[in-house]
Amino acid sequence: MNPSLGTTPVTDGPGADPMATGPAPVLHPDLTQAQRDCLDALPLAGHHVVSGPPGSGKSLLAAHRTVHLALTGRPTLLLSRSNLLRQLLDGTLQGLTVPGAPAVAATVHSWVQRHFGRDARSTDDGWFDWPALINRAADTFGHDDPATPHLVVDEGQDLPPDFFRLARLLGTTVTVFADECQRLTETHSTLTEITTALGRPTRHVEVTGNHRNTREIFALAEHFRTGGPLPEPPGRRGRLPLVRHYAGPQAVVDDIVTLAARRPGQRIGVIVASARTGADLMRRLERAGLAQEPQLYSSMAVSGRYRDLDLTRPGVVLVHRASAKGLDFDAVFVPDAESDAGGDPTAAALRMTYYVMITRAREEVVLGWQGGRIPGHLVQLDRLVTMA
Repeated sequence: MNPSLGTTPVTDGPGADPMATGPAPVLHPDLTQAQRDCLDALPLAGHHVVSGPPGSGKSLLAAHRTVHLALTGRPTLLLSRSNLLRQLLDGTLQGLTVPGAPAVAATVHSWVQRHFGRDARSTDDGWFDWPALINRAADTFGHDDPATPHLVVDEGQDLPPDFFRLARLLGTTVTVFADECQRLTETHSTLTEITTALGRPTRHVEVTGNHRNTREIFALAEHFRTGGPLPEPPGRRGRLPLVRHYAGPQAVVDDIVTLAARRPGQRIGVIVASARTGADLMRRLERAGLAQEPQLYSSMAVSGRYRDLDLTRPGVVLVHRASAKGLDFDAVFVPDAESDAGGDPTAAALRMTYYVMITRAREEVVLGWQGGRIPGHLVQLDRLVTMA
């Protein structure tokens, strides 16, 4: 066993799976106490839901949980809805995996399609005929097959409840990491829906703390949060987020270039509302002579430079809002806030979107807009931002 591993005894109630009473390995003692406590509270058996605010380290904990479960000798999968998040999780797993206990990151779509083959036909909402797959999985449920994997799910709030009903039938254990204040998809689940779908008894564990944002970024994000308990504010201080008006797309690019020059060696996430905006900014940035070649992620790309990104290297990364979940950057630049000007500035979906985008940032946030009138959702941000 890796010498960096320790053990913490974990016990469960009468009649529990023997796995639950075995030692749970604790990886990398540089985790915070709250993160270690969260892992210690998860027996190796049973289904679990872990919730926590942005910056609490849920994706990192999901990777640690995956490695813990892989040490039981069963196949273990770390699943996510987003392929870009899958790439990030895969990189984290590579740094944690213990030899002889492989763990794999995959998207939910690829795993379901691989498991069911031709039966996994797509439906109009982009998912599957869940009732049909659930009925098929029920036929083999309860068989003691050593190939039945442990399943760990990151950003579970963006998956439909029927997925969790299916996962309960196909996984030896299911552990879900989620934050229902960050639901950005049409087919999403609340924590209650996830817990209900996994069945009783499913344990709910909370992890606290914000290890990503500054207090100023946290305060702006709180303006957009839609509900739930007040998260614990971070301790770090920084500069106020910036709301800036731009005369046109070239002015946006010039500001991104300036930001990249001011933050060499750091990662700048440019989060756009449309593929067209992303492609236009990418063309302009490629001509701007950045020190690091910019990267663009497109969910439409099958392979190549627009599909497989290096999220560890510094420079500018352009991503659509739908792919931003679970990522983090030193600075976040939202160039097209005017795209939201036509809707209700108090709408929950809009507020969740900005909550997610803002909380991706470690040090700096820029919310940019074009046009003759400031978008309604950027009004009344007094004392939370600098207007320029």
